[in-house]
Amino acid sequence: MVRTDHTVEGATVYTDDASAYKGIDRPHEAVRHSVGEYVRDQAHTNGLESFWAPLKRAHKGTFHKMSPKHLNRYVDEFSGRHNVRSRDTADQMGQMAAGMVGKRLRYNDLIAHTGLASGANPAA
Repeated sequence: MVRTDHTVEGATVYTDDASAYKGIDRPHEAVRHSVGEYVRDQAHTNGLESFWAPLKRAHKGTFHKMSPKHLNRYVDEFSGRHNVRSRDTADQMGQMAAGMVGKRLRYNDLIAHTGLASGANPAA
């Protein structure tokens, strides 16, 4: 069963035609990439694809090793970048600095073993 706990009940979910979305418990429209359909009225996956593109580029160009242990941190960073993309650079930097107040990540917490073979964060 597809998880819907990150959507508002009654929200329409737009996806591609992957079989993983069959039986989703929300109003659902899918574009059929398998037959060359990429947009139909409101249904498309362009927004989601433009979200993942910078993360995938960063993996190839900057962050060559994204461990499962810290993957949630990489995704959080890029979702933050995505959410402020319409602001100018000074506003983005100000928001970032304001978000750092009262927070810290100690080295020992960063490298702490999680007990999982992959090192992944079990809370993520």
